[in-house]
Amino acid sequence: MASLVDYEDSNSDPDQDLQSAAPHPHLELYKDQSLIMSSSSSSSSSVSVSGWRKRAQPHLELYKDQSLIMSSSSSSSSSVSVSGWRKRAQPQPAGVRPYVPKRQRMSTAAAKTPETPDTPHTPDTPHTPPPAGARLLSEVSERVRPFLALKPGRVELPRRVQCILQAHQGPVNTLQWSPVDHLSHLLLSASMDNTCKVWDGVGGGRSLRTYSAHRGAVRDACWLPCGRRLLSGSFDGTAALTDVETGQTVAQMDNGFKVTCVAPRPSDPDVFLSGGFSSEVKAWDARCRKVLRVYKAAVQQTLDVVFLSGGEFVSSTDAVSRDSAERTLIAWDFQTTAKLSNQIFHERYTCPSLCAHPLDASFIAQTNGGYIALFSAQRPYRMNKRRRYEGHKVEGFAVHCGFSADGSVLVSGSATGSVHFYDYQSSRPLLTLDAHEHACVCAALHPVLPAVTATCDWTGQIKIWT
Repeated sequence: MASLVDYEDSNSDPDQDLQSAAPHPHLELYKDQSLIMSSSSSSSSSVSVSGWRKRAQPHLELYKDQSLIMSSSSSSSSSVSVSGWRKRAQPQPAGVRPYVPKRQRMSTAAAKTPETPDTPHTPDTPHTPPPAGARLLSEVSERVRPFLALKPGRVELPRRVQCILQAHQGPVNTLQWSPVDHLSHLLLSASMDNTCKVWDGVGGGRSLRTYSAHRGAVRDACWLPCGRRLLSGSFDGTAALTDVETGQTVAQMDNGFKVTCVAPRPSDPDVFLSGGFSSEVKAWDARCRKVLRVYKAAVQQTLDVVFLSGGEFVSSTDAVSRDSAERTLIAWDFQTTAKLSNQIFHERYTCPSLCAHPLDASFIAQTNGGYIALFSAQRPYRMNKRRRYEGHKVEGFAVHCGFSADGSVLVSGSATGSVHFYDYQSSRPLLTLDAHEHACVCAALHPVLPAVTATCDWTGQIKIWT
């Protein structure tokens, strides 16, 4: 019986049959591919390995004969070349930087920055001290510091002269201590020599800075409540706002007339009033340098202005009629520019100076009759006829008057050169100082230090009293 199975000849070559067989569909033969390892030294060797490889996956791309070479900088360097397949290099997103450890960043920065050796100070190198007033608003006077934490006590009166300053080349019109307690050693003076100056009034009387914002005589000047700016008015027709520390003019407004008085608004110091040789009082906004309001009256000149509580202010004018002093003092509403009253002072004297009480609802007016009148700061602004502060002389000078910090003492200069102190409640004289040989037009009590007082006269001299 014939065999149904044809057996393979035992003498046939299995390797030959294997080579003739069809390859599997997931494999592909690549011959003569080699992995070569080479060395850069004189004795180099190579190894070639042939065989079968898998077909690359669909997400890979084939690159033939690509090599990865690793090299060394030494003399016996070696290189390895691998031929075959490799993944496509992923592109790095834009704007992404590799992370560098902090220690490495610091060491790299230190290596890039050259070391600068410290230059020792030699006697041949002159040391330039900082200019006076360079740190005007950052230093607290050692004399003022102990009194900052104390409650204000009873006002003491000065007895002797501490220092005399030949401060200006012309008459000094006004003096004012800084309103900020820790800067209250700073004393402001304004003069007819076109300048304002700031002094160390309690530390020897050094001149710290001179301000020349005007081309004409400075008739009035004052601190803003922040203590960092000065407001001044001049005969050149301008009102200026000046930075105390830098000396730069922050804003300058042209009024169109000679300015004799300026007053910042307490609730908004960037808004201020200016008056002078005109029938108008102007309200300015220093931020935009524009006129906000104009207050008109049938007068020729405004002598002084003072703010009261409640958005009102009083102006003093040169208007004196035959029978009564109508319009000598005028009360205004700041917002509406309406006249609230012009029948406040009924005596035939002009009032060159006004001052509001720091605590009470009242204000005072220096009169050319040789006395100071007291008024209520509330409507209808009645004059107190039972209290009158007299004993000094005015005689046509713009003599200033003022209060102590607690309002218990009133001080005034005099055309005779003396300084007069009065009790606010009883109006009796407390002390008279023979301060100057010429007319003393201003005296200011220190707001913190007891008994310290600054006075000035018509020759440009300033005296500090203790």
